[in-house]
Amino acid sequence: MRKVVMYELMSLDGVAEEPSDWMFEVDDDVFANMRRVIAAQDDVLLGRGTYDYWSGYWPTSDVQPFADFINTTPKHVVTSTAPATSWTNTVLVHEPAADYVARLKEGEGGDIGIHGSLTLATTLLDADLVDVLELVVVPTLAGSGRRLFGDRAEPGRLRLDTVAASATGAVFLRYLRG
Repeated sequence: MRKVVMYELMSLDGVAEEPSDWMFEVDDDVFANMRRVIAAQDDVLLGRGTYDYWSGYWPTSDVQPFADFINTTPKHVVTSTAPATSWTNTVLVHEPAADYVARLKEGEGGDIGIHGSLTLATTLLDADLVDVLELVVVPTLAGSGRRLFGDRAEPGRLRLDTVAASATGAVFLRYLRG
């Protein structure tokens, strides 16, 4: 069965929204960690808000390694309406995310990534469909913004798999479900 891997950049105080507002230093270790994670992914899940935001930036970006990855990898976008902009390799998902992702996990292929898309990420965490959490925690206090882990109906248990740090103080945490 394929794994759903959630990759999130977050501040020390848990903010995961708009990292360009609070992620001040990105070093080679951050890019190496990202390359490792995306190298195993054949598909990406995006919420509609992330799709709308990213489709105006990534198709013309040369920021590597993510630009080539996100522009060539199939993007499954959970939405109830058609987006205003098109983006290569986009599949629109008009059904409940949990049902769609459960079926996608049963298919052939590598990991299925979630990048950004906080509402979708939370939905899939609550449905127990996220297998791996790859968190990049940077030494910044953002103060305000959407946090990745809000109130949950039931507590969840994660198992720490690996931890590493970059020269600029980013911490790479890899958690596995259960």
